[in-house]
Amino acid sequence: METGAVKNYLIGLQDRITTAVARMDGGRFLSDAWEKPQGEPLQGQGITQILENGQVFERAGCGFSHVTGPQLPPSATHARPELSGAPFEAMGVSLVFHPRNPYAPTVHMNVRMLSAQAPDGQTVAWFGGGMDLTPYYGFEEDAIHFHQTCRDALAPHGADLYPRFKTWCDDYFCLKHRNEQRGIGGIFFDDFSEFGSEKSFAVLKSVGDAFLTAYMPLVEQRRHTPYGERERAHQLYRRGRYVEFNLVWDRGTHFGLQSGGRTESILLSMPPLASWSYQHEAAPGTPEHDLMQRFIVRRDWL
Repeated sequence: METGAVKNYLIGLQDRITTAVARMDGGRFLSDAWEKPQGEPLQGQGITQILENGQVFERAGCGFSHVTGPQLPPSATHARPELSGAPFEAMGVSLVFHPRNPYAPTVHMNVRMLSAQAPDGQTVAWFGGGMDLTPYYGFEEDAIHFHQTCRDALAPHGADLYPRFKTWCDDYFCLKHRNEQRGIGGIFFDDFSEFGSEKSFAVLKSVGDAFLTAYMPLVEQRRHTPYGERERAHQLYRRGRYVEFNLVWDRGTHFGLQSGGRTESILLSMPPLASWSYQHEAAPGTPEHDLMQRFIVRRDWL
């Protein structure tokens, strides 16, 4: 499989998504093209696009990167120990959107390809990615829509993929130090090559192509909902959990930092504001308590 086809798809996906988000928000993405100079641990380039202080999105980051390196970092080889220390190539699109309105959910999506040279000289390629939703206030219809879109995107590749990738997502996006889910989940897959390069790439494309359908209607539905200081304080508190996961558990963050990636681009997923409260618990009977009891839990949404 030609890596150029993967790169062209990813660059086009980034453009489609940021164009749609800018149209909704009314703002503009800053486009920051970068290149790793000679002497850096990684070589390559990328495009980081960021929208901050928009009308709809407080921070929306969407990055494309294409890098090569002399040896795979530990975060990329836990399932492929035979490739530990092998030269590699990685490319992907990663995004996190933080809406301003607390009733609109945060979303994460990532699609990526890695390839490495095995000890026998063969090039081994695999794919990963997915998308997951992190609401601050729970709406059953939003969760169902998001999961239905994920299921429908994967259906052409096999009815077993959605339940597999849904469980994988629940397992992965868990704050193990708190025994707490990050959000309502979605789909997640990694080290995926079981269909062969072309068909595994087709799975990746189905996930990327479904993103706008899965997410944008939810923001459109919630962006004008009135809110006050209470809702804003809850949003910032829950964003603190998002920061905890990204810094403590996220393999993408670890991969970028361990491999010598561009720190500013790696951390574009961080919210602009977050807060922490000691032993905070929502009062029973409140929407905030309902979120934790019925939404930030593992459940079947379909």
